[in-house]
Amino acid sequence: MPVISRLVSIVLRVAEIAFAAVVAGIIGHYLADLNNSNADVDWWPQSRWIYTEVIAGLSILLGLIWLIPFSSGFFSWPLDILISFAWFAAFGVLVDTLRHLPCGSIWSWHFRGQQMCGRWKAAEAFSFLSAIIWLVSGLVGIWFTFRVRPSTTDGARRRRWGRSAA
Repeated sequence: MPVISRLVSIVLRVAEIAFAAVVAGIIGHYLADLNNSNADVDWWPQSRWIYTEVIAGLSILLGLIWLIPFSSGFFSWPLDILISFAWFAAFGVLVDTLRHLPCGSIWSWHFRGQQMCGRWKAAEAFSFLSAIIWLVSGLVGIWFTFRVRPSTTDGARRRRWGRSAA
């Protein structure tokens, strides 16, 4: 059973990295455009985007570290859930930003039409998907920790201090 959970974990980690990279690219593009413009811009939208960019960068870094196939990666589930909550907050920040743009409903994730709206909706969609994937990864870690941890590789359950139960 640990082989299946390891494969699921690898697929989830690759998805976490890919989704975070998409969000980091889109938000980074807007931050670079904002930095290159000479317009006087309110600091509040910029700080929201920086928060989202930091969460995306942290997700890429931790996803790459935890992609290394060690069983200790399953015990990082509290951080997986914490990062999931951070992604939900980033999603809320992007929803609030998109609410002020003439792009239609926030749940209409079609990427046709105006290029700016398509990019914002893509960032919004991938931040939501990233939050879900991190949450699922945390749930897989919880399942592995509490379901598989008591047994050893030979299938025998061990008592405390290494004594055999049978």
